[in-house]
Amino acid sequence: MSSVKSLSSNAACGRLEVHLVGGFNDDRHLSQKLTNQLLRAFDLQQDDVHLMTYCVTELNDREEKDNHFPIVYGIAVNVKTGEIFHATFPDKGPDEDLRSARTLTGAKMISIYDAETKQLHIGPYFWMPFPHVDFWLEQDDEQILQNLSTSPLAEPPHFVSHIRSTLTFLKDHPFPQYSLFPDRKPHSYKKNEEGLWVQVCSDKI
Repeated sequence: MSSVKSLSSNAACGRLEVHLVGGFNDDRHLSQKLTNQLLRAFDLQQDDVHLMTYCVTELNDREEKDNHFPIVYGIAVNVKTGEIFHATFPDKGPDEDLRSARTLTGAKMISIYDAETKQLHIGPYFWMPFPHVDFWLEQDDEQILQNLSTSPLAEPPHFVSHIRSTLTFLKDHPFPQYSLFPDRKPHSYKKNEEGLWVQVCSDKI
């Protein structure tokens, strides 16, 4: 829970407010476990944590033909007004395959956005060759869905194509320290005047 500790360390800058949204009553009870871990992590902070929104697990669950699905898959926040609303994100941002590859290899979730510089810093990441990558790429959609998802019935339509793209990326880059990060520097991005992410040259970081 290093991200929680990082948030708490900056609490002196203002009131620390938390919005928890996501998860559902999945068959493996992973959402419930993660929610409990998050609540415990916030409870252990020395600073006051104000829970503003709580829409998780059973509060974000709908049942259809004896199968459970999340009601809300994604949210966005208007930082000027504080309004929270349901949202989908067709644009996944820069280096989507790279970020997904890191997660698929078992790495922990981290924050890649620097609020002070308003930049994304992705990497450097390192992993070992993904085991049996050719085997997984040969499998049909159903096998990938059933074996590489924590909640196969609740995945969005693009899940399998996304996993295939990530597996292909892992196959193409078994040793990212050589092919992706030879200089050991992150891939950094900032938004241009049109609101699009553009890469920042490493010598300007």
